Amino acid sequence: MSADEPSLTDALKARAKAEGFAASGICRPDAIPEAGRHLAGYLAAGYHGQMSWMERRAEWRGNPSVLWPAARSVIMLADAYTPEHDPLAVLKRPDRAAISVYALNEDYHGLIKKRLKRLGRWLINRVPGAEIKVFVDTAPVMEKPLAAAAGLGWQGKHTNLLSRQLGNWFFLGALFTTAELEPDQPTPKDGHCGRCRACLDICPTDAFPAPYQLDARRCISYLTIEHRGPVDTALRPDLGNRIFGCDDCLAVCPWNKFAVRARQAGYQARKDLRQLRLSDLASLDDTGFRALFRKSPVRRIGRDRLVRNVLYAIGNSGRIDLAPSAAARLGDGDGAVRDAARWALDRLRTATRARNSATERDANGANTP
Repeated sequence: MSADEPSLTDALKARAKAEGFAASGICRPDAIPEAGRHLAGYLAAGYHGQMSWMERRAEWRGNPSVLWPAARSVIMLADAYTPEHDPLAVLKRPDRAAISVYALNEDYHGLIKKRLKRLGRWLINRVPGAEIKVFVDTAPVMEKPLAAAAGLGWQGKHTNLLSRQLGNWFFLGALFTTAELEPDQPTPKDGHCGRCRACLDICPTDAFPAPYQLDARRCISYLTIEHRGPVDTALRPDLGNRIFGCDDCLAVCPWNKFAVRARQAGYQARKDLRQLRLSDLASLDDTGFRALFRKSPVRRIGRDRLVRNVLYAIGNSGRIDLAPSAAARLGDGDGAVRDAARWALDRLRTATRARNSATERDANGANTP
């Protein structure tokens, strides 16, 4: 290699940028020795809730060297999906549905994986005999600790990865390889959050027992996506109109002033998915659900879980005009949906009685000499 020819690592990162990734970094498979212990503590506390898949193959998850012993390098890629709209604005419209930014268009898994595979093929062509494996959030890989070890950022107090160059609106992909690549310097573990508590304080359900800790059982993203069956009645009012995921802790992070524009057209919000009417969603059957959320990550939870969430949102809306939408689901084939419909109607009636009582008190007060 001549002095003017870029190193393999530099050429790889240039190629990753050409594929549309916002940033890339490299670490060794053994770069996260504390991950296994942290995962064990998380599981022991029960913070994972119904996500039993986190317990299965926990050894692989906590130690990438066990996942694929032949791997010598891990290439971590960041893919920006920064929204072009204010994701918190819809929360002020209780008759509309709030869907997490990442689910407003195509499923990111496919969008990232196909480019990871192209990058991997490029590497194989440059390093004869090299092998690769690509992972996008569907295998026992702890992407966030690996990304921090690869110098892409640090895990903020909301436990998501933060970057001084990207903010926190980005996905992560991993490319494991048998090729020996020069690792990057890891990001300091303390990061750059300082005294900021914006992400902790905005959480509607108090899902953070402490900074840098998340109890998924209270997290709205978990409750609306992963949790099966009825949601705890004490938590339902805090869901607001969020029917799939929650962006609150991400949206308020001050580091987003450095967020970069999403380069993939598939991440741009579809107009027909922004601020959907709760009344329309409550009436969806399975066919309508699949048609509306074609290619969207929302399809993963199925029609029943989505309608359950929609009914919680209707109950929280305070809009008695939405009561017929809830009543229509009292005979639904899914038990959690029927339960949500009853809860929504009870909550709407209670809210209406409270408003009527307040109006009557005000009227009587105005008429008092």
